[in-house]
Amino acid sequence: MPVIALLLLDGVPGPHVTTPGVCFGTAARCHPRVAYEVRLCAAPGFRSAGGPGAFGVTTPWGLDGLDTLAEGDTVVVAGHSGHPDGPPPGVVAALRSATARGCRIGAVGAGTFTLAATGLLDGRRASTAPGLAAELARRHPAVDVAPDGAVVVDGPFHTATGVLGGVDLFLRLITLDHGDAVAVETERQMFLELYEPGPDQGVRADAPLPGDALGPTLGWLEARLDRPLTLDDLAGHAGLTVRGLSRRFRAETGLPPLQYLLRARIQRAQRLLERGDEPVARIAARTGLGTPANLRHHFQRYTGTTPSVYRAAFRSLVTSLTPPREVPPPGPGGPPAR
Repeated sequence: MPVIALLLLDGVPGPHVTTPGVCFGTAARCHPRVAYEVRLCAAPGFRSAGGPGAFGVTTPWGLDGLDTLAEGDTVVVAGHSGHPDGPPPGVVAALRSATARGCRIGAVGAGTFTLAATGLLDGRRASTAPGLAAELARRHPAVDVAPDGAVVVDGPFHTATGVLGGVDLFLRLITLDHGDAVAVETERQMFLELYEPGPDQGVRADAPLPGDALGPTLGWLEARLDRPLTLDDLAGHAGLTVRGLSRRFRAETGLPPLQYLLRARIQRAQRLLERGDEPVARIAARTGLGTPANLRHHFQRYTGTTPSVYRAAFRSLVTSLTPPREVPPPGPGGPPAR
């Protein structure tokens, strides 16, 4: 199981402590084959999380939590209020050692200052909180600082602005480990706060992972969601009897075939609602659910909300997370200011 070791320095913002568990925990809950260990490691001098809403944190690991990391594991340096003072003793050596063992190294917001102090970012591109970019460039001129705060990947180093506690960085790591589909579904479950599926509904209905015996049939099913599909159709494609198909589906997905098909249709409807303006009637046809009433019934059952409310909530979320675009002042020969 890969380890995500979160290195906490004193004054770390509370969201930087809690967000990794939410992100990686949601990925594992929604996708049974995904597993992470999130390890909280306190740097020397760590006492508590800072604002907003300072709180104490019990950390079972110190810098020794980084000593057992190996290739494929990740260290993430959280942001902290003491970044102008330089890293505490032992931090530089621990980060350099983890890098030498093949670990990925991440930094969130002001955590990039700590990573830059190791010299590991010299000659590389990196990101930090937008309001700290100029300071990072001044303190570490050998680092090519991205001014926009986006997630930056340069070799094994992953740095990001730290929006919402670093969720942008953690979703990037999940994408690298498990692909876009897992990251998109993780983000959806985290932010839209929809209905919590029951034990028989919490299994992923996305594209299968490599090695699944049902992989070809699941891909065939996904490509035909707009068509009527029966148990005989699925069994025929898989080369199994209906009874054998049902056993195989339960073993590999945890769901009966027709329930898996329904969840796949609902997830397709979610994507269509997120990415376009098609009316509900058109989405019902494209997902094989037939009528708007049938789509609304099953959508409400699986998500706890209606298609129209889901679309509005998703767009509100995107708007709230998208910074306003600045309009540059008019230049010579440009359009006059209004």
